[in-house]
Amino acid sequence: MDEVERAPGLIRIVARARASEGLCPACGTASSRVHGRYDRSLGDSAIGGSAVVIRLRIRRFLCRKLECTTVTFAEQIPGLTSPHVRFSPVRLEAMRAIARALAGRAGARLARMLGMPVNRMTLLRLLRRLPDPELTTAPSILGVDDFALRRGHVYGTVLLDMDTHRPVDLLPGRTAGTFAAWLRAHPGTQVICRDRAGSYADGARTGAPDALQVADRFHLWHNLGEAVDKTVRAHQACLRAVPQPDHEAEEEPASQGAPQPGFHDVNGRERRLVTRTVERHAAVHGLLAEGASLNAISRRLGLAFRTVRRFARAETAEDLLADATHRPSKLDDFKPYLTRRWNEGCRDGARLHEEIQADGWNGAARTVQRYLSTFRGHATAEPAPAPPPKPRHLTTWIMSHPDSVDPDDAVRLKAVLEDCAELRALVGHVRDFAQMMTNREGHRLDEWIAAATVEQLPNLCSFARGLRHDHAAVSAGLTLPHSSGAVEGTVNKIKMLKRQMFGRANFDLLRIRVLHAL
Repeated sequence: MDEVERAPGLIRIVARARASEGLCPACGTASSRVHGRYDRSLGDSAIGGSAVVIRLRIRRFLCRKLECTTVTFAEQIPGLTSPHVRFSPVRLEAMRAIARALAGRAGARLARMLGMPVNRMTLLRLLRRLPDPELTTAPSILGVDDFALRRGHVYGTVLLDMDTHRPVDLLPGRTAGTFAAWLRAHPGTQVICRDRAGSYADGARTGAPDALQVADRFHLWHNLGEAVDKTVRAHQACLRAVPQPDHEAEEEPASQGAPQPGFHDVNGRERRLVTRTVERHAAVHGLLAEGASLNAISRRLGLAFRTVRRFARAETAEDLLADATHRPSKLDDFKPYLTRRWNEGCRDGARLHEEIQADGWNGAARTVQRYLSTFRGHATAEPAPAPPPKPRHLTTWIMSHPDSVDPDDAVRLKAVLEDCAELRALVGHVRDFAQMMTNREGHRLDEWIAAATVEQLPNLCSFARGLRHDHAAVSAGLTLPHSSGAVEGTVNKIKMLKRQMFGRANFDLLRIRVLHAL
């Protein structure tokens, strides 16, 4: 080391090699014959946040061996220089680590803050030069799932070693042929954890016929939830207004003459929405009774086909008005109190507004007055009927453990089930499947499928038939402890990497980052 210079944010070191001779990289012959000298700049790791540049005086030697193809060669300092590399090994490894974690622009910003300024393209080149991790043997337990490169258009496949939870490869596409070709090129897999996708099932059957396929329990439960949601929506007419679990409301006497607040405006007249819906429902069902098709009704009434189909599926107009006339309101929690105070003789809307303000109401006084106006002209007021539960809420209650359902929601669920035998049967099958899945009782699968297919529930029967077609994998998933949870976690990490690169990374760059960074 000959000299050290200090400048703002920069340390420059001037140095030269102490050895008197160099070794030819081609033949290994030592030589002390100097052909020439030149200066070489080398970036090193930062010192105290300041960038470090080593300025080396390099000698070029003449090879003594006449038959060697290398006439001259530049000396290399072990542990510091490499041919055609402008960074020291320590700095190079630090930049590789930054590139694996942050890639281009973000990595360049961090490197500059750490005193190692580098261009973003240099970091990307370092990433692309990383070798693929060596895969000596195929994982004995392999997880497979797809991920979106461009949602709805371009997809890829991620393969995971389920013992180490490390990704072993990324494949372009999600076809059975691509997956089967990888399995044939990497034999030895004994168990394949997958979702319910048919392409991966076919690929595993073709590429590794001796491997045991295991359907993931999360996807089984998710598929059952979709069937439950479709069934609940098909029985939406059963979701009538059920009583709220409010004791004050239950004690109120029923009034026979009070109008329904959801169907009438503040003046007691029937809302235009209600009138129009009732008329259209009657017109659609009248034409259906005459034998007209849905397309013909759509043309005749000037309505969209989906609108006609929705009216045709509804047995009564009230089924269509349930969502529109019983929408949740901030005032719902205070309506029992307002009704009770009205029946006690308090008719002053401003006073009632002040009273519920003390209990936490932060809405407008006009909202309270609009609700009270429906009681004008009646000696006693009937509590407003609670809105029927939304299908998605009912699906959540059915798919949840009974002990984890809120007590008020449990009351509403019980009220709905009392009026619908089909939904009661659905709940029984769901809880049987949950018990079978939780206790790993795969031997009960045939019994459950047989019981579900005899019900008059088309969506549940379709789900059961799908289980029968994938019987071996489903039975293994309900019996063995294997799960695809680690694969789903890896897919989430891939989404994070995609967002970090603004979704513009090529597949090869994304593959390198997944295999080296996760």
